[in-house]
Amino acid sequence: MSLHTKSSPTVTASVETVNPKGRRGERSRNADGSIRSPWSSVLARVVLIAMSLLFLVPIYWMVISALKGNSELGAFPPTWFPQWLDWSNFADAVNAMPFFTFFRNTLIITVCVTLFSMVSNLVIAYGFACLEWRGRDRLFYVVLATLFIPFPVTLIPMFDLYARLGWINTFLPLIVPSLFGSAFYVFLLRQFLLQIPKDLLNAARMDGASEWGILWRIVFPQARAALVTVGIFAAVGAWNDFLGPLIYLQDENVQTLSIGLQIFRLNNSQDFQFNQLMAASVLIILPLVVLFFVFQRTFIKGVQIGSFK
Repeated sequence: MSLHTKSSPTVTASVETVNPKGRRGERSRNADGSIRSPWSSVLARVVLIAMSLLFLVPIYWMVISALKGNSELGAFPPTWFPQWLDWSNFADAVNAMPFFTFFRNTLIITVCVTLFSMVSNLVIAYGFACLEWRGRDRLFYVVLATLFIPFPVTLIPMFDLYARLGWINTFLPLIVPSLFGSAFYVFLLRQFLLQIPKDLLNAARMDGASEWGILWRIVFPQARAALVTVGIFAAVGAWNDFLGPLIYLQDENVQTLSIGLQIFRLNNSQDFQFNQLMAASVLIILPLVVLFFVFQRTFIKGVQIGSFK
C-alpha cells in the first residue's frame, strides 16, 4: 500500500507534465524532427492564396463581363464591378442558339460516359489489383504506355472505323470508347484497390463468393471515393470535349455545348456581343462548378487515398 501511494503521484505528475510538452513538441516540429518555423505556415497560406487568385480572377472577370451592358463593356479603364447588372445577357445568349438542344445532347453524352467509365475502369482495375495471373504486371505497364500515344495518331484510324460502322453523326463514337477503360482511370483505381487487404478477399473466396460477388459486395463499397474521383474526371472531360464532337457530329441537332459556343461566336462575328458570349460561357461551366462543390470532399479523399499504397 505504501509503495502504491508513493509512486502514484509521481506517475500522475509525470503524465501531466510530459503530455502537454509532447503536444507542443508535435505542433512545433516537422515529420523529420526538425523545429518548424511559425512563419512557414503563414508563408504557405500566402503562396496558396496568390496561386488561387490566378484561377479565380479569370472566372470573376468572366462573370462580371456577363453582367455588363454594351456601353460599360467597352469602357476604359475597365470596371471591376458592374454599375448595373444586365441579366438579359443570359436570356439573349440562350435565344441566340439552340441552347437547350445542345445542353440535352451534352448531358446525354456526359452521363453515359461517366457511368460507363466508372464501371469499366473498376472492373479492369480489379483484374490488375486483386487477381493473380501470369503476366499481369507486364500487361499493366503496356496499358500505362498508351498514355504516351498522341491523340492525332489514332484520329484517322478511329474515324475510318466509325465511318465503316455507320456511327458518324451519332453519339456512339463519343460514348462507346468509355466502355473499354482509360489508362489513367485504371491506374488511379488500381492504386486504391491495392490497399484492400488480400486476407479479406481470400476469406470471401473461401466462403464461396464469386469474383463478381467480391467486386460488387466488398470492393465496390470501399472504392466509392475513388470512383467518385474517376466520375468527376470523366464528366469534366466529356462535358468540355470539343475535338470529338467537332469531328464526329455534323448535324446541328446532335451537337454539344462546346460546338454551340463556337457556332454562337461565328454567327455573331459581324456584331460581336462579348457579354453574351461570357454569359453563355457561365451557363456552360455552371453545372461543372456545382458538381465539384457537391462532391468536393469525396473527390479530395479519392485523390489522396489513391496516391498511397
